[in-house]
Amino acid sequence: MTENTGVKVSGAPGSRGRTTIADVVVEKIAGIAARDVLGVHALGSGLARSMGSMRERMPGAGSGKSATRGVSVEVGEQQAAIDLEIVADYGVSITDVAGEVRENVISAVERMAGREVVEVNITVSDVKLPDDQEDEGEERQRIQ
Repeated sequence: MTENTGVKVSGAPGSRGRTTIADVVVEKIAGIAARDVLGVHALGSGLARSMGSMRERMPGAGSGKSATRGVSVEVGEQQAAIDLEIVADYGVSITDVAGEVRENVISAVERMAGREVVEVNITVSDVKLPDDQEDEGEERQRIQ
């Protein structure tokens, strides 16, 4: 049986307590939001992508493509700073793509994680050429 002691708790129920969001959550949100932009071929440097694809092929190595590859963040209680490394598709305006990535990432992180994004730094580490994939296929045929 509950006894009413007359003690009144102030504040809305949603404001009682503390919410902590791990850095990896913000990394995943930012990575997915960046990949959604037309003109972004991939995230991460060539080495990181190569190591990641090898890791994905290993049995029991996880759930496949890492959403955090090419993304690093610093998350505080109210703010976040994000660094992205992207590979752009050949032929797109890199400055336009970078601007769209910033907008998409800031919108997603602020909406989903409730953190003010103070900066999104973007490094374009490579450009995906249209014939890159075809060259790889020809090389495999010669090796057989």
